[in-house]
Amino acid sequence: MEQATSPARTVILTVDDDPGVSRAVARDLRRHYGESYRIVRAESGGSALDALRELKLRGGPVAVILADYRMPEMNGIEFLEQALDIYPDARRVLLTAYADTDAAIDAINVVDLDHYLLKPWEPPEEKLYPILDDLLQAWRAADHRPVAVTKVVGHRWSARSSAVREFLARNQVPYRWYSSDDPEGRRLLCAADEEGLRLPLVITPDGTALVEPEDRELAARVGLATTPATDFYDLVVIGGGPAGLGAAVYGASEGLRTVLVERSATGGQAGQSSRIENYLGFPDGVSGAQLTDRARRQAAKFGAEILTTREVTGLEVNGSSRVVRFSDGSAVAAHAVILATGVSYRQLDAPHVPELTGCGVFYGSALTEAAACQGHDVYIVGGANSAGQAAIYLARSAKSVTVLVRKPSLSTSMSHYLVQQVDDAPTISVRTHTVVDAAHGSHQLEQLTLRDTATGDTELVDTQWMFVFIGAAPLTDWLEGTVLRDSRGFILTGPDLTADGRPPDGWELNRPPYHLETNVPGVFVAGDARAESAKRVASAVGEGAMAVMLVHRYLEQS
Repeated sequence: MEQATSPARTVILTVDDDPGVSRAVARDLRRHYGESYRIVRAESGGSALDALRELKLRGGPVAVILADYRMPEMNGIEFLEQALDIYPDARRVLLTAYADTDAAIDAINVVDLDHYLLKPWEPPEEKLYPILDDLLQAWRAADHRPVAVTKVVGHRWSARSSAVREFLARNQVPYRWYSSDDPEGRRLLCAADEEGLRLPLVITPDGTALVEPEDRELAARVGLATTPATDFYDLVVIGGGPAGLGAAVYGASEGLRTVLVERSATGGQAGQSSRIENYLGFPDGVSGAQLTDRARRQAAKFGAEILTTREVTGLEVNGSSRVVRFSDGSAVAAHAVILATGVSYRQLDAPHVPELTGCGVFYGSALTEAAACQGHDVYIVGGANSAGQAAIYLARSAKSVTVLVRKPSLSTSMSHYLVQQVDDAPTISVRTHTVVDAAHGSHQLEQLTLRDTATGDTELVDTQWMFVFIGAAPLTDWLEGTVLRDSRGFILTGPDLTADGRPPDGWELNRPPYHLETNVPGVFVAGDARAESAKRVASAVGEGAMAVMLVHRYLEQS
């Protein structure tokens, strides 16, 4: 079989078990269509199906399939019936002998046959080309241009399918979603020789099929950088939220060899925000994804490396070097480090919530799921700005949005402008003094038990959607024994380290720590991970820039 290795041109595929006939058909096709189309030849139905599956995975268009009727193991009609599942829009032609015309006529109903040709087809100028010209013209009338995007086949209530969609969306990787229950989803599963028992199936633009891929494998396959270009830098920035991106922009633009390391996706919690309306310079607001994308492109323009899916597990001091260790045992070193690890959403401690996470229970705004909420009753747990932004965004399409808060009102934790928008939205209601006692559902969220903390009364409500925003915890456990933190895990810096007028234990320099510097010289903190930080996007970006200024001062004095 001639291999289907390149999807650059539209394919005409021919299959015949007689090598002489197969070569003759391919010869005539190339002579007339070779300049505009790619001719793929196969000598069995099985090998032809393999070629079609490979083309499908690579996104290659197939315009016409010609199959001989009399083939052993799988005749032409049986082959076309399976080919129909892979390329339903391809025009189908059956090559038959005169004695098989009845079978060809029957095939019109079985496989929606477009035409049958009697052998021999000589001269092709009269008996082959005019027929194919008409079929190709009809095929071209529809838009069959391949889209070079990642394809994801999954199930609505598959937690890993949801996580993969969120990962791709937050990393600005174009993808197309197919439900495993839909015809095209089933065709893609068939093309990858999968039954759909393990989901998601991810098909990269080059045609590689990945089943239940881990984030790091997925990142590498879709073109995200995961490996550092060198082993030593001027500056390593850990964390890709606003603080980390700000540090990367200023570090790289000021000539420092800078690498940003992110364990999941750039943007942090801010990157998941549906709308940020109080960020300076955006009077009409900006989505977290838009702001993140601009910042990432800006950092890359100045030469910063951005690594994704790299989990940092340790920080070591080696003379003047600061060594950052990864979970796979590898490491990079630098003159200075900026910790911008941010915070992660606290987990809701209620029965059955963990096993339903990703199957109706989501942390953060999970914007990839918003479209599926149309016409549904949605519950949001939490009363801070992120919860308010999500409520307003989801209220555009949801039947109703109910915000559940422990406190007596939203005004104690949410910005005034957001409280006003929530109050003005007709489909948003707020239930104060209310917590989630339990989630219910076998394979997906179906109900919630709500409890009024003032009266103790409980209520069972039906819903398939709950988004949780109940505060955040710093991602700093890996710094234990190296960098000083407060009782909640936030990193102490500058004046907080010298509250008693003395430098921290082990401090050997003849100056106190700089404002954003930790107890380890040359290691700085920016953003939400810092103790007593403002927890705002603007302040995080400012701290990222300020940390770079202090890095320069540190390097000048080292």
